[in-house]
Amino acid sequence: MRSSNPVFSRRGFSRDNGYAGFNTAPQAGYAQGNPYAQNPYANNPYAQQDVQQGAPPQAPATTGRMTMDDVVLRSAMTLGTVAVGAALAWALLPVSGTSYGLAFGSAIVAMVLALIQSFKRTPVPALILGYAAFEGVFLGVISEMYNSRWSGAPFQAVLGTMAVTAATLLVYKAGWIRVTARYARVGMAIAIAFVLVMAVNLLLVAFGVADNGGLRSFGPLGAIVGIIAILLGAFFLTLDFKQIEDGIAYGAPKNEAWLAAFGLTLTLVWIYVEMLRLVAIFSSND
Repeated sequence: MRSSNPVFSRRGFSRDNGYAGFNTAPQAGYAQGNPYAQNPYANNPYAQQDVQQGAPPQAPATTGRMTMDDVVLRSAMTLGTVAVGAALAWALLPVSGTSYGLAFGSAIVAMVLALIQSFKRTPVPALILGYAAFEGVFLGVISEMYNSRWSGAPFQAVLGTMAVTAATLLVYKAGWIRVTARYARVGMAIAIAFVLVMAVNLLLVAFGVADNGGLRSFGPLGAIVGIIAILLGAFFLTLDFKQIEDGIAYGAPKNEAWLAAFGLTLTLVWIYVEMLRLVAIFSSND
């Protein structure tokens, strides 16, 4: 099962990667009802192959393998870099046309670095942290812009992002959401449709066909679109949680924790930006 993030689907934990799990041939007495009978980590050169017939596969030795502590540490480093970049941009760049230009340029650089990392076969910490730094500058400028008009909006957006992340993790760990292949396919179809609709809307606004931002206006329609976007962000998080969980269980190499951190950062930035817009919309309607 592939994740929403290109960094997962490209190398880290995808069906076709090099970290597949164990023997893909169903074991006697084990295939029936076994969720791993068709293992998405097949042909894993790192996994243990000595699986006893009729018994579920055991996770490989943890030496040199990715652990949850590794994911948490790399995620803290990546998100911390975003936060530092945002704080410096907020403090040093006043709200002006020049700042907006720097924010746009930082966003472009961050996107390029993210794309380069997404198409690499192995994680490059310098690229990931570079992406985080430039993304932080972009977020710092737009956060200050929103705060200058809607005081406290960035703080509320941070709290909202944390709430969405915590709630998503809670329902995922409680088993209220099962990340199945069908769940992923349906969710990704909705996500692709959403992105395409937003791209068309952007073109209509650019050519003056749609007024006031079209579907992304600061009215009720814009609020509905923002809520849909946040729900999609929560959907991406469930896929990311599943991929990280499976990667740990099937012994992905330790350096793949950087990809996990990168993917989570991409998703959390998505949620924060959408939350920031949503807070501004609700503040405008007060």
